[in-house]
Amino acid sequence: MEHASIADLWNRVTGTQPDPPWWLVVLVGAVALGAVLHGPTWRIARNTVTIAHEGGHALIALVTGRKLDGIKLHSDTSGVTVSRGKPHGPGMIFTAMAGYTTPPLLGLFFALLLAAGRITLMLWFTLALLAAMLVMIRNAYGALSVVATGAVVFLVSWFGSAEVQAGFAYLAAWFLLLAATRPVIELQRMRTRHMAPSSDADQLAHLTGVPGLAWVSLFGATALVALLAGGALLFPDVSVHLPTLPGQ
Repeated sequence: MEHASIADLWNRVTGTQPDPPWWLVVLVGAVALGAVLHGPTWRIARNTVTIAHEGGHALIALVTGRKLDGIKLHSDTSGVTVSRGKPHGPGMIFTAMAGYTTPPLLGLFFALLLAAGRITLMLWFTLALLAAMLVMIRNAYGALSVVATGAVVFLVSWFGSAEVQAGFAYLAAWFLLLAATRPVIELQRMRTRHMAPSSDADQLAHLTGVPGLAWVSLFGATALVALLAGGALLFPDVSVHLPTLPGQ
């Protein structure tokens, strides 16, 4: 019985699910766009972008052989990831690059999974990422943010209907793709006002000698390319759902 239950769970997670109706994909895309553009909603929803941002720093720090000391997330939607190792070189450069590039690339990866019908797998992959990140959180607000986000994803993936799961998964992918550009714009605005002297772009400028504006441009280009590619994967082919008229 236990073996059968594990097999059933594995099949449930790795199996494919039918595509949601086109109107649902369009609707949640519009909701995601509204969450990015509406200031009060953005201030809350931005926490998920910060989680992805700091998670990207942490993952690349580990991949490049740096020692990860911890991650802190703050109520103003800022965050910090502390790692130890050489203060220069490829490991430090790639770690600094990872923050702003992770949310759009993660959104693109989610879009690839959804285009392949792996809705449940996408939700459980998100849970695995959040669980791994929780281990390295070093403050109460950060732990609360990650646990609350994980709880919502788990409840949807375990108790939600197929349509609810699909809507939530597409909403998450759309949001990451659409939201990735706004922090880059905010970053450059703060840089022009000399309010972010130690930003990721300025750290990269110090490490490489390449101007900070070039790194901001790279972050923005990554977000736009991911949005175009991910949007093409997510946006439904409405013609498939339209009735064929007599004589056509």
